[in-house]
Amino acid sequence: METSPQLRIALIGDYDPQVTAHQAIPLALNMAAQHAELDVQFQWLATDSIDASTQLAGFDGFWCVPASPYRNMDGALLAIRFAREQQRPFLGTCGGFQHAVLEYARNVLGWADAEHGETSPDAARALLTPLVCSLVETVDRIRLMEGSLIANAYAAKEIEEGYHCRYGVNPEFEAQLLTHNLNASGHDSAGDLRAVELSDHPFFVATLFQPERAALAGTPPPLVNAFIKACARNRR
Repeated sequence: METSPQLRIALIGDYDPQVTAHQAIPLALNMAAQHAELDVQFQWLATDSIDASTQLAGFDGFWCVPASPYRNMDGALLAIRFAREQQRPFLGTCGGFQHAVLEYARNVLGWADAEHGETSPDAARALLTPLVCSLVETVDRIRLMEGSLIANAYAAKEIEEGYHCRYGVNPEFEAQLLTHNLNASGHDSAGDLRAVELSDHPFFVATLFQPERAALAGTPPPLVNAFIKACARNRR
């Protein structure tokens, strides 16, 4: 019987065993591997270990994980840019959502002055700013855009997911941010942006919520399943 090729997933972020999402992510990946009957291996890439010499080409997919501010924002942005430009499947959750948006703004839209309000609160173009209501250990409904990658992953128009987050897209810049290939694919019950994806990429999805948390309750996260399947398709 022919064995499936091994998939290598890079986890972009600074591993901390105390972070709930970091406990959940290996479980979520193992569940996705079993579901797809694939050999999935993952490697944590600390942001302060990522630079121009880092061998990113050996990875089949990239997941930018929660728990920012990262030790080295530039390292995280470098890996996200690689995944976007090289058409490698990408998933960003929580802090990964924030930094995927920031990378896109700087390198696609040309907003060189775009900053994260958590690290540069006084920036003229603080693209990520404190949420009106902090989403720390909360669960909310998210309406998904019909036909989007995320809606297809969940096979649903509305889902419930949990957060541990204090920053989101600054409403002042949201309309400009979404005028090119970055599309809104999920909004919460108040109509605020909670998921985005790229239209010119095989799989580039970022969510402010943390779908990986479902794995802690023994439930395979649909979005992680879809990410792993995209990695397998892209590799072939």
